[in-house]
Amino acid sequence: MAEEPLRELNFLLSRLERISADSAVAYRASGVRGSMLRAVEKIEEGRPVSGEEVKRLIESAYLLLQKAAREKIR
Repeated sequence: MAEEPLRELNFLLSRLERISADSAVAYRASGVRGSMLRAVEKIEEGRPVSGEEVKRLIESAYLLLQKAAREKIR
């Protein structure tokens, strides 16, 4: 797998980690983060990871970050 998705996954992992535990999206973010960590492990070990799975994880992470940001603005 190309370096770019791995770099983006790591970037998003660091951002999801910063979502407050008090946030309404914290539980969901934790689950997505766990799935992302497993995907990153597989990529780093050279095991195959579906491009669709990576795309879904990236999209989910961005959506959760947007929700957390909107929540913080209120």
